Amino acid sequence: MMTDATHPDLCPGLRWKGQFLTAEPDPLVQACSEGLFWCVHTQTCVGPDGRLAEPRKCHSPRRPCYGTGKCDDLLVGSESNMKAEL
Repeated sequence: MMTDATHPDLCPGLRWKGQFLTAEPDPLVQACSEGLFWCVHTQTCVGPDGRLAEPRKCHSPRRPCYGTGKCDDLLVGSESNMKAEL
C-alpha cells in the first residue's frame, strides 16, 4: 500500500528516507513508498504518544504530540494508547 508522504499537514517531526535523496526521480521507474518512517522526537517508528509514526497517523493537529513532540498528559505505551492503535 502506498503511503502519502506528501500530505500538506504532515507533522514536521515525521522523517523518512526519501527526504534525504538528492537524485531526481526517474520517470520510467514506478513510484513507491519505502514505508520507513520515524519520529524525530523519539528516533523510532513510535511517536511520543505511543502511536505509530507514519503519514496516516501524523497529519492531524489533534494528535497530542503533533509538531512539538510533547505529550505531558499521556503515559507513553499506556494501555489506552495501545488500544487506540487497534
